[in-house]
Amino acid sequence: MEILRVENLTKTYGSGTNTVRALDGVSFSVEKGQFLAIIGPSGSGKSTLLHILGGVDTPTSGKVFMDGQDVYAKSEEQLAIFRRREVGLIYQFYNLIPVLDVRENITLPVLMDGRKVNEKRLRELLDTLGLVGREKHLPNQLSGGQQQRVSIGRALMNAPAVVLADEPTGNLDSRASQEIVDLLKYSNRQYGQTLIVITHDESIALQADRVIAIEDGRIIRDEVTRR
Repeated sequence: MEILRVENLTKTYGSGTNTVRALDGVSFSVEKGQFLAIIGPSGSGKSTLLHILGGVDTPTSGKVFMDGQDVYAKSEEQLAIFRRREVGLIYQFYNLIPVLDVRENITLPVLMDGRKVNEKRLRELLDTLGLVGREKHLPNQLSGGQQQRVSIGRALMNAPAVVLADEPTGNLDSRASQEIVDLLKYSNRQYGQTLIVITHDESIALQADRVIAIEDGRIIRDEVTRR
């Protein structure tokens, strides 16, 4: 069953002779529960693509459909709700709030949405992420791997249909990197969430169900690696 569809997506910056085409007619679809890796050199457009999929950046032209809904036909208020509820974003640099502790950082999307925290889900996430006993720790009291676990918990707290991760292991050593990938794969299997990961790491890409390679804003390869 299709969860995401991208149609002829373009993104340009600047104008005239200074125009940069970050995305150039990108089209693909993703099945529910699939683990997709998007690879490509720096400047290829893959992070731009991820931000557009997550409703963080807007396309110059083209469409993005999430679960049948036209994402960019939404109002600003609807788009903000979409970002909080439908997608979970994980960044390379964690983006944790330094004055909030582990629990507060993880539950922030729920609280911003004006909803009550699902304590059962929070406990399950803390246990899965190996953060039990660290709920009151601030980000600067955690290792890089632990901070990334908190950012994963924050992305998963609202039980989004799609999890988008932009170089989630870029700041970590090889052992911590594999632990993070294992956690993302566990979430993908356990909760049936669709997982889309931007990565330079070939070893991560090889663990995905499917790999899309992007170069100069265009898809140059799209292959299923496992079923």
